[in-house]
Amino acid sequence: MSRSLQPPAAATAAALPARATGVQRRTLAVVAASTLVVLAAFVTPLATAVATARELGTGPGGQAWLLSAMSVGLAAALLVTGALADDVGRRRVFTAGLVLLAAGAALTAAAGATGVFVTGRLVQGVGGAAVLACSLGLLAQVFPLGPSRARAAAVWGASLGAGTGVGGVAAVVLDGDTGWRATHAATAVLTVVLAVAARLLLPESPRGRRPRVDVAGPLLLVAAVCCLLVGLLAPRSGGGTGTAVALLGAGVVLAAGFVLAEARVRAPMVDLALFRVRGFVAAHVGALVTGAATVGLMSYLATVLQRALGESLLATTVLVVVWSGVATATSWGLRWLPAVDGRLLLAGGLAVSGAGLAGLAVLDAGSAGTVLLPGLVVLGVGYGAANAALGREAVAHVPAERAAMGSGANNTARYLGAAVGVTLVVLLVTAESASGGGAAALVDGWDTAALAGAAVSAAGALAVLVLRPARR
Repeated sequence: MSRSLQPPAAATAAALPARATGVQRRTLAVVAASTLVVLAAFVTPLATAVATARELGTGPGGQAWLLSAMSVGLAAALLVTGALADDVGRRRVFTAGLVLLAAGAALTAAAGATGVFVTGRLVQGVGGAAVLACSLGLLAQVFPLGPSRARAAAVWGASLGAGTGVGGVAAVVLDGDTGWRATHAATAVLTVVLAVAARLLLPESPRGRRPRVDVAGPLLLVAAVCCLLVGLLAPRSGGGTGTAVALLGAGVVLAAGFVLAEARVRAPMVDLALFRVRGFVAAHVGALVTGAATVGLMSYLATVLQRALGESLLATTVLVVVWSGVATATSWGLRWLPAVDGRLLLAGGLAVSGAGLAGLAVLDAGSAGTVLLPGLVVLGVGYGAANAALGREAVAHVPAERAAMGSGANNTARYLGAAVGVTLVVLLVTAESASGGGAAALVDGWDTAALAGAAVSAAGALAVLVLRPARR
């Protein structure tokens, strides 16, 4: 565990903005390290999905759940935990999230069946949601709006990229091909340590005079997200078309009920009036597109390379580390350019990501994984720029006392996009192979999914430019 996880923590400490106060340095160190671990936990089954499915005897539908279960937990709980953090204290919810993340990791490490593993991943998603929802709120609490917050947001964005690489490296170091459980166990231990550090080092946010109670909002949102995602996964889980249509329809009805409930309640979980602010909407469009296009496609990269091209876990991990390393370096570099307009940075990041995704549509049955390197480098630049921009924009258009809600809403969009994106990628990639196309069908499906992701990312870039006027 220590060999794979200590270096990024040290790098995070070295990344702290110059002339930061002690509280700022401690807060950024704990928040960035915790965000890194959440992302490392998120990608671990993506690297080891083949070995995990083989040991647990997971069928095709269950494999889609192995990849998307944590996204489901994240998307379902981010807004709830963000609103809760603003009401009862960000440090308290952040720390509780780390405890849940550790519990979920321990459950997946001990899993003997697919259902237990998926349950553990759902718990990890809820815990990770609390961490991510509070992270930008905690930074906004100690870093004033301006260059210092922009630099802190860039470090936070770098931790997102670094976490992706750390998860893959940990899977290799801890023998992910035959001993994938060790990676989840290491995550549980490290997360407990971070929970103690968060409790001791983070400042608590001011609390309102009384907690706001919004019962209908959380229930309707969680039910809507679950119905929509389970409906998308139903065809791969053995459910029929009728079941999928019924679940998707129920999800739409519940989502409409959520909007109606939030419009009527006195203290809503998410202030729907914020969606009249173009910058707020643009940030959420950027997060949704980043999750659906980039995270969705990259979530299935290791599986395609191992199954279709016969690449080893080490080879696939090296490719993922290249992508995440470039993304981390890009976010890190942008901390020195805090004056760059957030709209242009986000739109540019999405546009470059689209070019990188298009560069991944180059596989054929005789390819080596290295043919993806140019596209991965370009994608890393775009993803890193988008992460840095979203770190700023997620909380730039909400009142300071609702910063965790803004962060939670933005991350909800990212992981809702990721959950939908990975599901659609699985369906696209495996559509032809299901009828006996073999490796050639898998790579053809991958190329189709990559081009679709490029189109979505390019459309997102254009939408951000249209939605958000430049700041004066």
